[in-house]
Amino acid sequence: MTFDIAALPFARLMGVEITAADKDRVEGRLPVRDDLCTAGGILHGGAMMAFADSLGAVGAFLNLSPGTRTTTLESKTNFIGGAKAGTVVTAVSTPLHVGRRSSVWQTRLEGEGGKLVALITQTQMTIEG
Repeated sequence: MTFDIAALPFARLMGVEITAADKDRVEGRLPVRDDLCTAGGILHGGAMMAFADSLGAVGAFLNLSPGTRTTTLESKTNFIGGAKAGTVVTAVSTPLHVGRRSSVWQTRLEGEGGKLVALITQTQMTIEG
C-alpha cells in the first residue's frame, strides 16, 4: 500500500519518505540534512521523534474505522546513538496494540549499517467524527 506524504505537511517539510505502509508495518527513511541537526552535526532528537511520530500516525490511520481520525496522545523516546549529517536514517513502525479507542506503535530508528539510533513508543488516540 502507498501513502501520500502530502497528507503530513511537517513530515514532508522534514524530508520523510514513506517507503512501505500497511496496517501492520510502516517503513520510512529520512535523509539527515544539516538543518535537522544539532550544532555538532548530529540528527536532532526532536527530528527523530517527529520522524517516528509520522510513521506511527500513518499506521494508526491505516487501522481507523470510517468516520474516525487519530492524534498522538503520548510518546516516549530512548535515544541510543547518533546519526551524522549526510547519512540516512531508516525506521520501521509496528503496532503493539490496535484497539477501538487507541493504538500503540513502536518505531525503531536505525542509522547506516543498521546501528540502532532510537526506540520510540507512542500511543495514538482514535477520535470519533
